[in-house]
Amino acid sequence: MLTYYTTYLTLLSSAWLGRNSKVVRELLYWVFLITLTIFVGFRDEVGCDWIAYEGHYSIGADAALLQSLNFNDPGHWLLISFLNYLGLPHQSLNVVTSGLFFTGLHFLAKRQPDPLAFLVLCFPILIINMPMSAIRQSTAIGFICLAFVAFIDRRQFLFIFWILFGMFFHSSIIVFLMLIPFVRMRFNIQNIIFGLILFIPALIGMLQTESAEWASNAYMQKGSAEAAGALFRLGVLVLSGAYFLLKLAPYWRRQFPSDFKLAVIGSWMMIAFILLFFVSSVIGDRFGYYLIPIQAMIFARIPYLNLGKWRQIHAVLPYFLLTLVFVIWTSTSWHFSHCYTPYQFGFGWY
Repeated sequence: MLTYYTTYLTLLSSAWLGRNSKVVRELLYWVFLITLTIFVGFRDEVGCDWIAYEGHYSIGADAALLQSLNFNDPGHWLLISFLNYLGLPHQSLNVVTSGLFFTGLHFLAKRQPDPLAFLVLCFPILIINMPMSAIRQSTAIGFICLAFVAFIDRRQFLFIFWILFGMFFHSSIIVFLMLIPFVRMRFNIQNIIFGLILFIPALIGMLQTESAEWASNAYMQKGSAEAAGALFRLGVLVLSGAYFLLKLAPYWRRQFPSDFKLAVIGSWMMIAFILLFFVSSVIGDRFGYYLIPIQAMIFARIPYLNLGKWRQIHAVLPYFLLTLVFVIWTSTSWHFSHCYTPYQFGFGWY
């Protein structure tokens, strides 16, 4: 546990100490981006899905490259088959997926006035939970970050391309196809209905897959402790969306119009996830991870908004909230103590 606390405190303190120099922050950003990519990619027997993915790698070793297309999430299996073909050990899968995740995160981070703050805000929940455990979904999150960049640039074809590419690794990303109409058009009720019409056939197809049936059974049957943690994380996401819409939106619209629409849509999606409380907080939690990059984008932008004399308090609150979530989770979660500690570095597998 000390490794994670030390890493997080180093990120926080470096972001604070370098706050007055853009050159220093840029340098620190690159240092921590590379360090975290290595930290995640070269972990050894760390993460709740470690054994599962080790099993996937064994299955992939027996499957021909083209036969991998018959599996659900074929991009995941094609990657495994390719790495097996190269004769690399199963730990190489973590290295590649870590690279894909952080590449997507990087392209979205570079669209922010403060990429370092964006990276720090992603660490306590997104980085620890996704690329260090759920590597298929983390790869899809890397692609959703690229799709968000395309959304900001109003490049509709590229937005669709990254979503479809992400589907090869985790089919849940399909929910973002409903945003297609908003890439170029306004965010209003007519286009929302249009987006839902586009999305429903894709959702029906996804729900008919074996992977969707497995995910539903797995997530619905999670223990109460994990469900409570999911409820807490999802609650923070709901509060984040409400906070943006009720307080930050008018300032953002004036100062950052280019990505205002993405922030608004992302915030409404965060709030909409409250409906999943009545179905499964764990399922909502899994989908919520796709929105954490938007949450980090919103939080990292607060110091640049003209919020008056209370701006410093508003700027500090997200760090306080996420740190509180991080400390409570790491100190009380059975899954964290069982799957993440002790942290082990894996250069030895070479």
